[in-house]
Amino acid sequence: MLVNDEMTEDVLPRVEAVDAQISATYVGRILTAEIDGDADAKADMDRLLVAAEIYAGRRIPADLVRRSPRLKWVQNTRTGVDKMLLDSEFRKGPIVLTNVTGVHSYGPAELAMLACLAHVKDMRACERQKEERRWQPFWTEVLWGKTMGIIGYGSIGERVARIAKAFDMRVLATRRTVRTASRSRHVDLLLPAAELDRLLSESDFVVLCAPLTPETHHLIGAPQFAAMKRNALFINISRGPTVDEAALAVALRDGWIAAAALDVFEQEPLPQESPLWELPNIMCSPHIGGNVPSYADMVQELFLRNLAHYVRGERLECLVNKRRGY
Repeated sequence: MLVNDEMTEDVLPRVEAVDAQISATYVGRILTAEIDGDADAKADMDRLLVAAEIYAGRRIPADLVRRSPRLKWVQNTRTGVDKMLLDSEFRKGPIVLTNVTGVHSYGPAELAMLACLAHVKDMRACERQKEERRWQPFWTEVLWGKTMGIIGYGSIGERVARIAKAFDMRVLATRRTVRTASRSRHVDLLLPAAELDRLLSESDFVVLCAPLTPETHHLIGAPQFAAMKRNALFINISRGPTVDEAALAVALRDGWIAAAALDVFEQEPLPQESPLWELPNIMCSPHIGGNVPSYADMVQELFLRNLAHYVRGERLECLVNKRRGY
């Protein structure tokens, strides 16, 4: 078994305690050196992969399937698996893939709600007044009674919905597997993906939580921004390429929507020449939604639970449908 990045050294004896027949090797440094072109590191990785039955990490070596004839299970230590699935042989093959759905939901959901609160309380105006040493009270809005629209009702979307309901908001959401409009515990109206325009037209806040797949690339572009309310706040806490940033820049500049908050971007770091830097009605954060101190511990606990399931021949948690991409 190979344990890669986002697993700390102390997980190794705990892994071995699950089954004495399983050996664990920390391979993050070797993989980094291989990616940097170190031939000796590649040879070391080949020796490790040829015997590996389990691989855990955020990054996977090139040609994983060819180099790992015994591999049966990959535990991704992130929620997004789109980069792993670029390997068509891995995507189409029998190797089981799991991610950390649920573990990753707290940080991005809280960041989305922070953006909503900063928007309705106009914290940018407060910051400008502070910088100018100016005291000028003004009226603010509340989240109560507003409509939250969530695109992609997975673990992060559900977490956003739960928090939104705590603010007494009306919550709409779309989910790919839904066929007809219905209700759920935290959602007033759960819609099929085909009814995205309805969600956009009724929502004061639109939060994008969809995974990145070929179908969701540039899911939100000019037609979708045109369908939103002119006073809407658009928030992306999913993956950068799900949004057409050129169309977003036009929508913000020309007033199609009121503002946007982005934690992810089509290209990261955001290029210096991007027009998004210049727009006053956008809040940007450098992909920090999942950067919480407890993240590694939560990932390790999930991995250890899954390892115990694997040893006992039980169904693994957070299984990924490689065909769908999530």
